[in-house]
Amino acid sequence: MPNRTDLKADCGSCFGLCCVALTFSRSADFAIDKSAGEPCPNLDDGFRCTIHSRLRAEGFQGCTVYDCFGAGQELSRRAGKSWREQPGPEMFAALPILRQLHELLWYLTEALEHKAFEAELTAAIARVEAVGRTADLSTVDVVAERAAVNQLLLKTSELVRGTQPKKKERRGADLIGARLRAADLSKSNLRGAYLIGADLRDADLRRADLIGADLRDTDLRGADLTGALFLTQAQVNAARGDRATKLPHALSRPSHWNAAGG
Repeated sequence: MPNRTDLKADCGSCFGLCCVALTFSRSADFAIDKSAGEPCPNLDDGFRCTIHSRLRAEGFQGCTVYDCFGAGQELSRRAGKSWREQPGPEMFAALPILRQLHELLWYLTEALEHKAFEAELTAAIARVEAVGRTADLSTVDVVAERAAVNQLLLKTSELVRGTQPKKKERRGADLIGARLRAADLSKSNLRGAYLIGADLRDADLRRADLIGADLRDTDLRGADLTGALFLTQAQVNAARGDRATKLPHALSRPSHWNAAGG
């Protein structure tokens, strides 16, 4: 049975897989174009990033918001030394698939922490883990796997949030640039909401369901996300926050956040 520590990226135990397998497109997120399978020029011979401490300053903001949920180190462990000696498209194709399966495990493991639907959640975790061990991950239907666990995650969300008769339904809502400073969004359903560039300073997001919410450049300075449901490190990394932002216990404050907002 995994815990969420196992589902956190450990770059020191990975072959820099995301720095090779993924495509970069020159933009505000990446300073260069790079094809899938082409090593990033910032990697050294030991597959370590030479600019890891200054990625944002060097124009690689996209790298700082990416989270593989531990898929990179898992694939590196399975491959051993063979990947270094003979990289191939199979390994590159496997990373995004295993990443998505590990993301599901993140949600399911979090749901299990709430001590409800334990038998169903335990069985679902075992199934996703087994699928993740498939020899050829390209055969995995990730959409079907997501659908298979979605109702369990919904049931957990509804139980934890309780009935909210006065709360506006915001699932999938377009809240791009919305002014929601100090708003009471506690226990709200914000699944898949577009919160890009929204002002959520000092907002109450306790126990809000944020699965799939787009938090790019969302201003979370002073916001309280204690107990927020299904929030990921990638979402937090994409947002702006400060020392006053309160996060769920399983997540870390991004290094680019500071007192003035990151």
